[in-house]
Amino acid sequence: MSRATTTALFLLLGLLWGGSFVAIEVGLADFPPVLFASFRFYVAGAVILGYAAVSTDHWRPRRNDEWLVAGIAGVLLIGGTHAFLYLGVPYISGAVAAIVISFSPVLTAVFASVLLDDRFTGVGVVGFACALVGIGLISQPDPSNLLSADVVGVGLVFASAVFWALGAVLTRPFRTEMPVQSLQAWAMVIGAPLLHATSIARGESMAAIAWTPVAVGTLAYLGLVAGAVAFLIYFELLDRLGAAEINLIGYLEPVAATGLSYLLLGSLIDLPIVAGFIAIFVGFALIKRDAIREVVLSVAGADDA
Repeated sequence: MSRATTTALFLLLGLLWGGSFVAIEVGLADFPPVLFASFRFYVAGAVILGYAAVSTDHWRPRRNDEWLVAGIAGVLLIGGTHAFLYLGVPYISGAVAAIVISFSPVLTAVFASVLLDDRFTGVGVVGFACALVGIGLISQPDPSNLLSADVVGVGLVFASAVFWALGAVLTRPFRTEMPVQSLQAWAMVIGAPLLHATSIARGESMAAIAWTPVAVGTLAYLGLVAGAVAFLIYFELLDRLGAAEINLIGYLEPVAATGLSYLLLGSLIDLPIVAGFIAIFVGFALIKRDAIREVVLSVAGADDA
């Protein structure tokens, strides 16, 4: 695969996953939030599991540690992450939610330093503080109204980022032989029923769904396009680029979400939110400066070749 093709796929993946935030925002007009999330992963999980079954002979967990890592991924990366994300988007726009979610890699580094004894330097502390300033700029809390819609929405999506980061760290120590497509599939297969059970516990009902063409379209996009197709692109890029470079996709998604939100919904984000996103990215760059340097050098080396 040429570098141009790899770059095109990287940009396409950022566009597809960035578009998912806009699709969530639109689809929530017709779906109860957590039930909507469960339907998304029923669809995506079935497709990815089918792909795993035909692409590898190791399509299901075989040992206890493989079941454990699939369970952690299902509960935290799929269940917890998306329950809070879908609960938060009704309070804030999908574009703003994408920016808050970009805090996840920063939290991942912090959790790794606490739980896995990864090195966290003074520069990393400065980066974390910078990223927290970014969250403050996005939520813009008013001391006289700490339960405003913006603060509640940012808080819920921030909880989503916490679940994602914690899941990413807790699955890291497991060095199983299960292919990534199989792990992703089983995480969805486990996470979707958990989301469905949570929706029932919250009192959400199938009767509340308005099966409009827009509802069907957003569900199809999230389950098939942003779910199945995007993950197939992700698997290809992960093999081509490695984890360090592919993780930078998290900072392309908010840009794509913001552009699509403006084009499709006419929504614009204000300057404090832009400043918040920049602060989060700067914080991430300070924390992960060594990994970013390696990515830049690898790209420069590929271009020279």
